[in-house]
Amino acid sequence: MSTPYQIVVCGSIVPDPLQTLEPVAGPAGPALKNEMMLPAVLDPWAWHALFEAAHLAKGAPGSKVWLVSIAPKAKLQQVMMTVAQKAPFELVAVDGPSSGFTEAAEAAAILADAIKAIPGLDMKKLLVFGGWESASRGAGATMQIIGERLGITDQFQGVDKLTVAADGSLEILERIEGGKHQVSKCAGAPAVLGWATGNLPDPPNNPQTGMMNMRTIMPALQRAKPAKLAAEGVKFVSVTQPSQRRGTKIVKDTSPDEIAKEIVSWITGE
Repeated sequence: MSTPYQIVVCGSIVPDPLQTLEPVAGPAGPALKNEMMLPAVLDPWAWHALFEAAHLAKGAPGSKVWLVSIAPKAKLQQVMMTVAQKAPFELVAVDGPSSGFTEAAEAAAILADAIKAIPGLDMKKLLVFGGWESASRGAGATMQIIGERLGITDQFQGVDKLTVAADGSLEILERIEGGKHQVSKCAGAPAVLGWATGNLPDPPNNPQTGMMNMRTIMPALQRAKPAKLAAEGVKFVSVTQPSQRRGTKIVKDTSPDEIAKEIVSWITGE
């Protein structure tokens, strides 16, 4: 593989999924109770995208990876202390809310502008990675809008695997309905890939990589420009947690078919 790439990974931070999240009505709209106090992690889908980007860059000499993120600077700095040890990248930070109560179009516009402002960016080598979904901005449209704003029409969503051929063309394994995959191909960069789970394991911590990344992460956080995601014109009528239902019944000598029918009836309410 001899084609160098410029890979931009879009990803925000989200509350640790092991925490209990309680929506509340704040002065600026819906928010999470004690959101700034909750421990945060890099969005799981963006996490996979970052590892896939680092793996691709490692196999293509001359490639470089950027991580573009909209998040509160203080929380982003905490998360970067862990993420920086996983893969080499350069951070492009935007100081803004990481809440899920934002519009995909607004977030995509800010991310696209941040990507365009990267010095020396070559569109002919650009691959934009990100999560197919998100634990916060789960509209499933952010990556598509980013691609449109950058003028990139080759877009692939639900990606599980990317293979670069000898001629530089890309072969992408995408998820489709019915638990199946389809194989897509394109001539090469530029392209947008929204990753699902990928197929790479979580890389081990590398303190040397972390030290190298932190040299650029801290200045990037200091340079982070504020961004406003006001969602003007959007009104949330109500925000509540999903209701919990639990009905336990102990029975004996029941066939699997009868159990399955009873579960279906309980789910459908019939």
